[in-house]
Amino acid sequence: FPIIADRLTQKQLFDKLHLPTAPWQLLADRSEWPAVFDRLGELAIVKRRTGGYDGRGQWRLRANETEQLPAECYGECIVEQGINFSGEVSLVGARGFDGSTVFYPLTHNLHQDGILRTSVAFPQANAQQQAQAEEMLSAIMQELGYVGVMAMECFVTPQGLLINELAPRVHNSGHWTQNGASISQFELHLRAITDLPLPQPVVNNPSVMINLIGSDVNYDWLKLPLVHLHWYDKEVRPGRKVGHLNLTDSDTSRLTATLEALIPLL
Repeated sequence: FPIIADRLTQKQLFDKLHLPTAPWQLLADRSEWPAVFDRLGELAIVKRRTGGYDGRGQWRLRANETEQLPAECYGECIVEQGINFSGEVSLVGARGFDGSTVFYPLTHNLHQDGILRTSVAFPQANAQQQAQAEEMLSAIMQELGYVGVMAMECFVTPQGLLINELAPRVHNSGHWTQNGASISQFELHLRAITDLPLPQPVVNNPSVMINLIGSDVNYDWLKLPLVHLHWYDKEVRPGRKVGHLNLTDSDTSRLTATLEALIPLL
């Protein structure tokens, strides 16, 4: 866990395993900025080594904006090349004590202001992307001797997938599995850590997960027949994830119609 919790050692792990990720370096001192932009290009993404989630602890900076970075970040952040990507996907998988691994189909993710808003999963993912993602996450879990569920977030680029970062746990982008797969990511994690069988999860239908962020519960959501509500019973605050909705159906037109009816209620 400590290797993955620190973005510096996480990136070093990718490099050790020769896995594709955005060009990066440790940001130790202000004086490094000219060399950083020479090496990484005009857009730099600065991330705190530890902590930070949902866009917190991250900065998108150009050469004339580096003064925005707090002084305490130097030595405690990495800086990455800003990637021109066409989409973001995540792979959720599990590894058992015997080294066996199983995976869900790739999930397509939509972020807004650094927060995951929606995830969409199809029974059949892009075969080339699925194979690449499974190979990469397998290599990571095997190298670490990891047991349990892990998620890997990737950028989609013309050259293939680039690993963004890892989450050593069940993941927000895998919540659709509660209603859209034969085994949810939560059950899969419990099976892995208790040394129970890990069959390949069966996914027959498209699924959509919508995060509920800073909104009060609205039971009108449940008037729509495809909607499953998962409410966290947290205090509602702006920007806070307080629940999610799952929808799944074999008929994509019916699924789309339900989503269109749901949008005004969100």
